Amino acid sequence: MTENYPSGKKNILILGGAGFIGSHLCDRLVQDNHVVCVDNFITSSPQNIDHLLTNPNFEFIKHDITRAFDIEEYPELKKFDVSIQGFQEIYNLACPTSPKEYNKIPIETLITNSLGSFNALEIAKKFNAKFLHLSTSAIYGDLSDVDYVREDNFGNVNPVGPRSCYNEGKRFAESLVINYHGKEGLDTKIARIFNTFGPRMKIDDGRMIPDFVASALLKKDIVIYGSETEIGSYCYIDDTLDALVALMASDYNGPVNVGSDQAISIADMAKKIINIVGSDSKIEFTEHLPYTAKQIIPNVALAKSIIGWFPMVSLDVGLEKTIHDMKININEYQVKLS
Repeated sequence: MTENYPSGKKNILILGGAGFIGSHLCDRLVQDNHVVCVDNFITSSPQNIDHLLTNPNFEFIKHDITRAFDIEEYPELKKFDVSIQGFQEIYNLACPTSPKEYNKIPIETLITNSLGSFNALEIAKKFNAKFLHLSTSAIYGDLSDVDYVREDNFGNVNPVGPRSCYNEGKRFAESLVINYHGKEGLDTKIARIFNTFGPRMKIDDGRMIPDFVASALLKKDIVIYGSETEIGSYCYIDDTLDALVALMASDYNGPVNVGSDQAISIADMAKKIINIVGSDSKIEFTEHLPYTAKQIIPNVALAKSIIGWFPMVSLDVGLEKTIHDMKININEYQVKLS
């Protein structure tokens, strides 16, 4: 049965919508819905949503979610009848995620996960909107003795370590979300995102795949922070989006792992990238950086059971698409380095 909305379509609010995952989510949802994207560009990029600004189903609001605001008062949202219809769904992706930024904006990261998440949930409460919070595999912390982590693992997080602003911030945000569900009766969901990659990843973000691709394109040696035995897993952006949309449509309210359960050695990942690029880069191994964490592989049995989801895009296909996009932007990256 099709629902009738005053605006003619479902209104969806995407907080942090100009980031890597957020901008792709805007692309996916704007096809059949009205999408309002909120971002303050602290770590995201206007370029990610430039192509959407002329779309009649899309509207952008520049705002810092750590500051409360009456979103229905924005005049540009009158066309979506927000004051009457409100929002039916809210996706909360607002949070700095670059490992390189943890020592630069730790307070901002913590405040976004705490006060920002509170403000987001208050908007959901006001409009009785379904709320999906993007959490992270980082909430599990250091699980060196676990091969495939399940959602019922409470983790091992250092609350005062170099990554604590992100890891503990996300853990607090999950607690806030689940308590809004329990006390306020909100329909909330939590997606614990593992390594996701694809076009629009920032080349200088300190993340593994962009670092490897940039090094290969620039014919520099690829540096792996760890040993030859370390493994990881990587989920292409299209698969992650499928999971988010399906989880939002589900009746499940607990946390769900979203990621690839196909492990690969980090060294083999580097070799794949070198081969696709056609580079003569060599591979070097060195000690972990303070803000990096050993990767863990998700158990995605719950996602398969609840939403019928599992990754479909092969690693090789995803890497080819990602590398093609990064080739286009590598010149801008070189300018930043100079």
